[in-house]
Amino acid sequence: MLAPDDLAGLGRRMAAALPADAIWVGWSLGGLLACALLAHLSAPRTLVMLGTGPRFCNMEGVTPQELGTFRRAFARSPEATWQHFLRWQLQGEPDPRTARRRLLDLIGRKPSASHSTLATGLTQLATLDVAPILAAPPCSVLRMAGQQDPLLSPASRHAADVTLSATGHCPMLTRPDLLADHLVDIAQHAGDGRNETAGSREEMS
Repeated sequence: MLAPDDLAGLGRRMAAALPADAIWVGWSLGGLLACALLAHLSAPRTLVMLGTGPRFCNMEGVTPQELGTFRRAFARSPEATWQHFLRWQLQGEPDPRTARRRLLDLIGRKPSASHSTLATGLTQLATLDVAPILAAPPCSVLRMAGQQDPLLSPASRHAADVTLSATGHCPMLTRPDLLADHLVDIAQHAGDGRNETAGSREEMS
């Protein structure tokens, strides 16, 4: 059975199913994992990292101490801490309560993953550092960030190629049309040189 932290094994499982011209989109921890998997898989056309910096913890966003406290709370009370995590990541949205209702409608009111899998995800948030890969990526990498994302440092938000206005860490809940428009544009132009020159494009609508 594949362990949830076995990225090399995950890469082997995924390799045959991934088309060579794929565009990978990873959000939050998914962005970190997608970037880390570049070391284990053939490079896609483009990697889009949404709400993701080179590492999760930073002194101007979520500090290592804050995440450590959160992990200890999860060990004591997994489901209550999971609910708190949902509220935490929605803090930057223009209407957090509505966003939370939408999120729970999508994922349910109980975690679908096992407690051990969720704990592994928290460990990955604490330990994954993809800065070396981003320094010399094997493919085009575009970073997208919500203008009010409280989990990203100001430097990470500023470094994003696309800034999504009036949203935080969860634009798929609060600005889905805007996010979809950008992803469609990326898909249409991946590999033609436009993505590499899209830096500092800011969506203010």
